[in-house]
Amino acid sequence: MKQTGKPLNIMEVCGTHTHAIAKSGLAQLLKDKVNFISGPGCPVCVSAQSDIDAMISLALKPDVITGTFGDMLRVPGTKISLQGAAAKGADIRIVYNPLDALALARANAGKKMIFLAVGFETTAPLIAACALEAARLKLKNFYIYCCLKTIPPALKIILDEKNDIDAFLLPGNVSVITGYKIFDFIARQYKKPAVVGGFNAAEIMKAVEILLNAQKPLVSSAYAWAGPRGNGAAQKIIASVFEPADGKWRGFGLIKKSALAFKKEFSRFDAAKAFDLKPAKEPHTKCRCALVLKGKIKPPQCPYFGRGCTPLKPLGPCMVSAEGACAACYNNAQR
Repeated sequence: MKQTGKPLNIMEVCGTHTHAIAKSGLAQLLKDKVNFISGPGCPVCVSAQSDIDAMISLALKPDVITGTFGDMLRVPGTKISLQGAAAKGADIRIVYNPLDALALARANAGKKMIFLAVGFETTAPLIAACALEAARLKLKNFYIYCCLKTIPPALKIILDEKNDIDAFLLPGNVSVITGYKIFDFIARQYKKPAVVGGFNAAEIMKAVEILLNAQKPLVSSAYAWAGPRGNGAAQKIIASVFEPADGKWRGFGLIKKSALAFKKEFSRFDAAKAFDLKPAKEPHTKCRCALVLKGKIKPPQCPYFGRGCTPLKPLGPCMVSAEGACAACYNNAQR
């Protein structure tokens, strides 16, 4: 892009990019050329507070086993976390793969197994496969609390708001599934360049170089695994189980068609329906994760960063998630 003497403001959408940039020191190395801004690419972080509270409520129900990825455990709910629920006697199991939750359901027929599905397009195919396998096995004790979201609608919200973002470093893992053409609106409608990047320092720098040298708005890939159309088989399996739905995002509110919900024929696996959860209002929180996720502030600009909020005692998910911007900043003493 045409340089004005100021660093190019690049939003790295993916939380994995955020941690790689912080750990490798790229923000300092490139500070004269690039100002990195974290975006809404941490699925745990963008989960609405009311969804976190719903997960905790489900975990505390009798005869329930809850399966979750590890970085969900210490995300604060309004009153307690999942870790706190475990201390109260909830049976919460860390799983490394959604298929582990299926195995737990089969091994514990007398219990109700609930998997907490948090993720973006990257995670959706495997979770859809779990629902298909559960249907094939005719499991009656397997449920999914679905918080799956899709990235493009959130980026449109950011682009529609007043900000200083000049370009986007797009998530490689999402783009492998969707293809990078799904982000064409960034160049076509908003006249900004966007490039898919890999996850090590060299791959990120390759994408940044393209952005710095772009002479016009473009959307392309510097990540060998991410082509224009994505993985058709993965897209097909997602579409067989899920359909677009309005979704609640931390910091964004309700974004239309930004979530994935079960199709009618798979609704029996929907934990929210099976356990008759009622929609809840978003509780107030003093945490500033919402502003970090939209690129409005950097973590150190939060008055609680490193003081009232640390990885051992987090106020919000950005400080505890493995992909959270605040955790990346705190743990690497950067930005």
